Amino acid sequence: VDPFAGSYVIERMTDEVESAARELLARIEDLGGAVSAIEHGFQKHEIERNAYRIAQETDSGERVVVGVNRFQLDEEEPYELLRVDPAIEVQQAERLCKLRAWREQTQVDGALTDLKKAAESDDNVLYPMKEALRARATVGEVCNALREVWGTYVPADAL
Repeated sequence: VDPFAGSYVIERMTDEVESAARELLARIEDLGGAVSAIEHGFQKHEIERNAYRIAQETDSGERVVVGVNRFQLDEEEPYELLRVDPAIEVQQAERLCKLRAWREQTQVDGALTDLKKAAESDDNVLYPMKEALRARATVGEVCNALREVWGTYVPADAL
């Protein structure tokens, strides 16, 4: 017995996914592209809307989630919380201090300046970002350089 009735069922499901994806992409293009859609809160709204729909379907039992609304255990299995050794934080801080002492700070500063200049223009930031990381700038330093130029994105409330 073929539970998928040949390839018809799979092909139909694939066509449905493709159709829904194309429809979603067309809506994004109608808003002026991905960046414009983000600025209008489109993606955030879609995520929130679908999360709410899925929660409703799960609560009503229409959507089966094993262990949540079906096939739950009679008794919860005990679990042990993951406790991170505080010494790891100390070790990481020491590694960071060693890195900062070892690296050539003028190269890092120059690379971060180049990154900011690229971010202020229409240039591709990938290459100066790679150079900053190659000079041993930390991810935090790279992010802070970009934040200085672009700020921090705060999505609009869609509700």
